[in-house]
Amino acid sequence: MTKNNAKAYWKENLRYLFILLSIWFIVSFGAGILLKDTLNHISIGGFKLGFWFAQQGAIYVFVILIFVYVRLMNKLDKKYGFDN
Repeated sequence: MTKNNAKAYWKENLRYLFILLSIWFIVSFGAGILLKDTLNHISIGGFKLGFWFAQQGAIYVFVILIFVYVRLMNKLDKKYGFDN
């Protein structure tokens, strides 16, 4: 692996991290705190949606994002030759 490939790999990795953590922040802070009152007009399983996002939704989204990150990193590893 060349130095330029390593820099490109790390840059792409950081881009993925920034995007995925931004999604998690928007879901956890936005849906769970900022938009809580608006979302509480909708119910899921007897619970207000704003409450659900604050208590469980952000955790579910985070777990899903972990699997998305693993998939993206596997593709990135193959792209840059780290899949040996």
